[in-house]
Amino acid sequence: MKAINFIFNIHQPFRLKRYRFFEIGNDHYYYDDFANEDIFSRIAQRSYIPAAETLLRMIEDTKGKFRFAISISGDALEQTEQYAPEFMDLLKKLADTGKVEFLGMPYPNSLASLIDPEEFMLQVKVHADKIKALFGQTVKVIRNTELIYSDEIAPLFVELGFKGCITEGAKHVLGWKSPNYVYSAASAPKLKLLLNNSKLSDDISRRFSDTSWGGYPLTADKYIDWIASTPAEEQIINICLNMETLGELQPRETGIFQFMEALPRFAAERGIDFWTPSEAVTKLKPVDTLPVGHPISAVDDSRDVSAWLGNRLQNEAFEKLYSVAERVRLCDDRRLKMDYWYLQGADHFYYMSTKNFGDGAAAANFSPYGSPYEAFTNYMNVLADFIVRVEEQFPMSIENEELNALLTTIRNQATEIETLSKENASLRRSVEQFNIEHNLRTVPAAAKITKAEKTVNPEGIVEVKAKTVRKKTVKEKK
Repeated sequence: MKAINFIFNIHQPFRLKRYRFFEIGNDHYYYDDFANEDIFSRIAQRSYIPAAETLLRMIEDTKGKFRFAISISGDALEQTEQYAPEFMDLLKKLADTGKVEFLGMPYPNSLASLIDPEEFMLQVKVHADKIKALFGQTVKVIRNTELIYSDEIAPLFVELGFKGCITEGAKHVLGWKSPNYVYSAASAPKLKLLLNNSKLSDDISRRFSDTSWGGYPLTADKYIDWIASTPAEEQIINICLNMETLGELQPRETGIFQFMEALPRFAAERGIDFWTPSEAVTKLKPVDTLPVGHPISAVDDSRDVSAWLGNRLQNEAFEKLYSVAERVRLCDDRRLKMDYWYLQGADHFYYMSTKNFGDGAAAANFSPYGSPYEAFTNYMNVLADFIVRVEEQFPMSIENEELNALLTTIRNQATEIETLSKENASLRRSVEQFNIEHNLRTVPAAAKITKAEKTVNPEGIVEVKAKTVRKKTVKEKK
């Protein structure tokens, strides 16, 4: 039995406004609200909404045999709630079918897994809580930002409770191996890896409407035939797409929606199922371990992280941003914490890329800046103001060692308070039980308890006062 595992990713960053040097220290609002609303609303109308309607119809028409997964960032969820509530309604309808799995990921689609494990784990936990609150699902499989993965990151996924991970089937890692199997992580054997089949994914996302492509036109029956022709023992085909592929990158006029709706019929004819990631990691056993010594991703022909950290501009901004991570986590300023997450979005570093080949050149068309240097200058101006605000909370004169000591003290105090609170609650229960038993033992043998009254004394301890009825004498009865 062969199965297709569709994973649709949804993410839109909070784009920064043009922020000039003289605004540092004077203007603490960094976002281009007009651009964010305009872009998100347009993509929602052209892609997200019709795509969700199409996918919902596919589930209904197949009586639940068609199923898939969605990874949606916290940034995208916030913009959906603000700019496209009708899309949120559709996402909830998809979740209610029980055939759509929502995946875990870092809330702001960040690169934190590459530098700050504590920050990364915090972001994934907050994102998981958001998914649970909106869609009633507990995330079980993780899709890190742009499928970033390495042996160093894998144990973090296990510590967070994930059973599986979606990552890239990078050729320089796989070698002669096929991406169409389940593998186990070399550094965390309990973690199962599902690998993106980049060729079949790109056939839809990049080549579907390319008239110069040898496979053009791509029809549903041809696509399913390609999948069916893979070796019989290759049981899972993972197709990772950005949801805006449907309607935005591949416009409606190309026939992309009709192509998607026809897939389940031809798949059924060839005996091919559709699974969610959780189903795949539950049903299939790993065929081998997969060592990944250096981080891989789904971006660029190099399939590494150089799209975000490939030049001095990017690395300077990246290191500067995460140099204040401990300080931000210490503060109680909600706005400061929110800005910190928005500034961690991988898109900001992508706009600074100077790569001029492959996907890097194509993605430059989506940058709101005229050049990588303009993107760097604007970001660093914003970051300078942000760091001024952080310094107001925790001055940079405090050395990291001193800061870490302070952080440790705070954590130890929090742990001690929690322990004392539990002991106090246990003591209160013991005292309450003692009072009840003591009052019962002190009731005269000739008396009978008919009612107990509970009161709370000034110390907060519950006291039980027993009301008794004395037996009447023979004279009293007469």
